[in-house]
Amino acid sequence: MHIIAQSNDAVRLSFLQVLLGDAGIRAVLLDAHTSAMEGSIGAIPRRLAVADEDAARARRVLAEAGEG
Repeated sequence: MHIIAQSNDAVRLSFLQVLLGDAGIRAVLLDAHTSAMEGSIGAIPRRLAVADEDAARARRVLAEAGEG
């Protein structure tokens, strides 16, 4: 797995996940439950990960969307 984004903004991470999904890239949100358990105060950011073989293409997709 390769981390391609890290944020406390759940809306942004959801947008990135959909953007990657539209490009055929499966993205997994990590640390969502841990972040919620600490009260979502921002101490533990959520991470968006893709398979190693999709990392380069995922970065290109995000860069083309102005998110890279």
